Amino acid sequence: MSTSLHDADERTNLTGSNKFELLLFRLGEAPGTDRRELFGINVFKVREILVMPTVTAMANAPAHVLGVANIRGQIIPVIDLPAVVGCVPKRGLTILMVTEFARTTQAFAVEEVDEIVRLEWNSVLAAEGHGGNLVTSIAKLDGDAEKSRLAQVLDVEQILRNVMPPTQEDITPKSVGAVVNLPEGAIILAADDSPVARMMIEQGLAAMGTPYVMTKTGKEAWERLQTIETEARAEGKTAQDKVALVLTDLEMPEMDGFTLTRNIKQDQRFKSIPVVIHSSLTGTANEAHVSSVGADGYVAKFVAAELAATIRQVLRH
Repeated sequence: MSTSLHDADERTNLTGSNKFELLLFRLGEAPGTDRRELFGINVFKVREILVMPTVTAMANAPAHVLGVANIRGQIIPVIDLPAVVGCVPKRGLTILMVTEFARTTQAFAVEEVDEIVRLEWNSVLAAEGHGGNLVTSIAKLDGDAEKSRLAQVLDVEQILRNVMPPTQEDITPKSVGAVVNLPEGAIILAADDSPVARMMIEQGLAAMGTPYVMTKTGKEAWERLQTIETEARAEGKTAQDKVALVLTDLEMPEMDGFTLTRNIKQDQRFKSIPVVIHSSLTGTANEAHVSSVGADGYVAKFVAAELAATIRQVLRH
């Protein structure tokens, strides 16, 4: 079995309607129970699905790294996802999900792949505050039905960072370069649902000397932008006097970054505000769609110096 998931123009088109596709899988029994909960990952992050190949154990590998596998000539690290999450795979690790995100390729060993479901982002609710720092959101798989099945959408960027910490330099004023000067009283409005991403963005913007307001979803950013515009109008100013730039992730519960960008660019009050998309979703299909919704810039997560350079370039135009 080998299922490739990348050649999917139709999936790219879904982003035009605040929809996406979620690959559901199981990791085994949850601690202290006999329940096999559903977990999910955005299909855009999954390159292919394989029956578990031969994995070569590596000397002194990090905890939860099973070793490496040779996938089409590429040596890819294999992460024991049930062990990371704390589940017990009674049926063994039978499936390998090869993923590409945040400039890296890695594979996750799982117990079983279930199905792919098509959802609207407003059926996905932020998980923050409900326990579990490895879960960004909870997807209601059957809409608003009272007994809808739930799937936990894993923060795979956080998991990767925990298992294989990056070796990149600290985020400092020196590493990001010259201070980014905004007009007096203006801020950068940022949106990202991942706590680790928000932390790194905040460190980056602080190192740039840039005032900012951080939000957790596209919906929250859109509502905050409208509030700022109302306040600006009361002062005889415009939204752009108050918001110099919007920096947004793509994958977010309730409203994704594509929809947020489209809302901004189609609204006369906001369309002159530059938007930079900052995402772990990479590849030509995503970058082309970024342009189609009117974004002014795109930068892949996460290199603070590149984020700073992109913000400077967009603000100069």
